[in-house]
Amino acid sequence: MQLSYWEKKSWLTNIDYTIIGSGIVGLNCALRLRKRFPKVKILIIEKGSSPQGASTKNAGFACFGSMTEILHDLNTHSEEEVATLIKKRVNGLTYLRSLIGDTQLDYHQWGGTELFFLDQEDIFSKCRSSLNQINSLLEPIFGATTFRIQSTDKRFKKVLNNSIFTPFEGQIDTGAMMDALVRKAYENGIYVLNNTEVLSFEEKHSKVAIELKDYSFDTKKLCIATNGFSSLLIEEEVKPARAQVLITKPIPNLPLEGTYHIDAGFYYFRNIDNRILLGGGRNIDFEGEETVLMELNPLIQNQLDHILKEIILPNHEVEVDQRWTGIMGVGQSKTPIVKQLSAHVYCGIKLGGMGVAIGSATGNELANLI
Repeated sequence: MQLSYWEKKSWLTNIDYTIIGSGIVGLNCALRLRKRFPKVKILIIEKGSSPQGASTKNAGFACFGSMTEILHDLNTHSEEEVATLIKKRVNGLTYLRSLIGDTQLDYHQWGGTELFFLDQEDIFSKCRSSLNQINSLLEPIFGATTFRIQSTDKRFKKVLNNSIFTPFEGQIDTGAMMDALVRKAYENGIYVLNNTEVLSFEEKHSKVAIELKDYSFDTKKLCIATNGFSSLLIEEEVKPARAQVLITKPIPNLPLEGTYHIDAGFYYFRNIDNRILLGGGRNIDFEGEETVLMELNPLIQNQLDHILKEIILPNHEVEVDQRWTGIMGVGQSKTPIVKQLSAHVYCGIKLGGMGVAIGSATGNELANLI
């Protein structure tokens, strides 16, 4: 498709800052740049009709990490590093809520519960023995006891009688969050080009040349906020991690409220609009899910169906309404990569499945590098 004179003049000329990716990081980066530089021209380029990746595909968990996830992180990170990560997530959620507002986000802090399969008694025992250690580590962040053991709701089947609860976990409406961010971008005079894929870029003296399918243009600065898709443009320590999700049709008098984690966070579910949203299962096919192809994995979807009907709602007639996938960005470390790549190119990527919690803060950090 050939661009008109007007399209080139309005959108692709005299650009000061170009951001690749209109997800939560890219939009927050643009908004922060606008606040720092009120008169510059800012362009966001998005390959999808709406933000792809995970920003519009996630489950809407306003979380900071379940008990088993935190214990797992302590195997590869120091206590100080884990505490810093969790504090960054908590602060990021606080900032997101202040930026958009709890009403617009449809934010509810109903708490988060971690369930354990019947054959995970040893994992639960480790969590129980580590409870005081983790609560002591997190007390300076939350100012109260973070996790406690409780009896598992009897509606759930094939799980242990005890579970772990935190009152500090919440949930949001992902679509409302992204709609609010996009509206803020337009209100602040930020240009957004959807359905436009960046094929490559090249730094040339004081500018960066960006190659699209039908056109190329120059920008003074380039910010890459493509998370799980980053390997298509740059070489950094980040891998795509596809997530499988389903949502049921409305369930009358749905007897469930809050967010839930199973199997070290590899499965997760919540209520939304009298429906159950359930996702995860990447751990049963790590190799197959290390992809940027947004396709359903029948093996994992079948497992999600099993968990839905045998564990979450075993005594209900329930129908699946939609299924989809999202692409996260993960790596050896849980710390996001926010750095300057060259004289005029920067990146903010690898959110580790915690985009709702740290996406806004990562976007701000990216913008502040410039």
